[in-house]
Amino acid sequence: MDMGPEKLIALALEAREKAYTPYSHWAVGAALLTEDGKVYQGCNIENAAYTPTNCAERTAVFKAVSEGDMNFSAIAVVGGEEGQTPTGYCGPCGVCRQVLMEFCNPKSFRIYVAISPEDYKEYTLEEMLPLGFGPLDLGKKVNF
Repeated sequence: MDMGPEKLIALALEAREKAYTPYSHWAVGAALLTEDGKVYQGCNIENAAYTPTNCAERTAVFKAVSEGDMNFSAIAVVGGEEGQTPTGYCGPCGVCRQVLMEFCNPKSFRIYVAISPEDYKEYTLEEMLPLGFGPLDLGKKVNF
């Protein structure tokens, strides 16, 4: 199933509404597209101890992997002040980029950072994580 970036971004905006952000008030939503067209949504979930906080992108990836899906083609990410319409682009943090590197082909996996379904930028994982270290570097077989 082919899903355009606009629909994926709309699903990320929907996921953002569920973010738990009592400390930073910075709500992020993500929508992760599998190669077979399934979408996993994620939001950031904060914790008073800060370190256990989980980003929206990792929430989506972990949901997918826990359901047995590990073949991904794209992710949309939106973020901004809680309760406000996003006004700037919000890219995945370094930890999220590394988690994506574990499961995604860096040359073909698409990352959409968006303000709205009509206002977004598109990158490959390789562009966002140049010289990324992943399973291939350890001689491991990968799904992509």
